[in-house]
Amino acid sequence: MACLAFITYQDFKERKVFWFLFPLVMVLLGMLHFLHVESFEILLYYALVNTLLVTGIITILYLYTRFINQKKFLNHSLGLGDILFFYAFAIGFPTITFLILFVGATIFSLFGFLSIKNSLKKKGVPLAGLMSVFMVFVMLYSIISKNPTLYGH
Repeated sequence: MACLAFITYQDFKERKVFWFLFPLVMVLLGMLHFLHVESFEILLYYALVNTLLVTGIITILYLYTRFINQKKFLNHSLGLGDILFFYAFAIGFPTITFLILFVGATIFSLFGFLSIKNSLKKKGVPLAGLMSVFMVFVMLYSIISKNPTLYGH
């Protein structure tokens, strides 16, 4: 959660996040996920499916941005940090949980940005930061309530 908080802080403050935080979040979420699955093969299966889903989403966003909006994609429509966060996020959960959390984090980010956009000093959406805030809340809730767990037990 400390890594997620640091991503939030940097994304809101500078719209730039230290690159090493994303692999660190990926490793930590992957380890947490591994503790809740029966085998490493199951973890790899979920990670592969989730990674393919993220790649599909990014591909659709890229095609829409380049050919429909006719704008630059990377660091204009979606930042590299946001993309790295999506992949780090994909490793941490079973596919159904990942999909629910990803959609929830995206909706939270939309409404969160709309409610704070006038008070932001930097232009753009701090997507990785907002999604990190969402994940901190979800993880805290999961720890406090212990039911239901994020890993299906």
